[in-house]
Amino acid sequence: MFIFAEFFKALALLFNLLFNVLYFLLIIRIILSWVNPDPYNEIVQIIYRVTDPILAPFRQLPLQMGGIDFSPIVAFLLLSVLKNFIVNVLYGIAFRLGG
Repeated sequence: MFIFAEFFKALALLFNLLFNVLYFLLIIRIILSWVNPDPYNEIVQIIYRVTDPILAPFRQLPLQMGGIDFSPIVAFLLLSVLKNFIVNVLYGIAFRLGG
């Protein structure tokens, strides 16, 4: 059971890292929207490819007021809720398995 507990701990840490990377990429995406970068740059294209699926559902909602798009804020909130839920569930499973 100890091995399974450590597996779930490692999985929780992996999800925690994944969500932190997504937060970081969303922040970069917001900054890029202020600067108007070269859309043919490979790094910019990668950031857009990763963050577009996260932001696309929120862009369909009326979250723009006065030229400001609030969809990244809603995406941050949803990612935060998902991160807390998933990581806490995985740590709870690890704790119950004896880790």
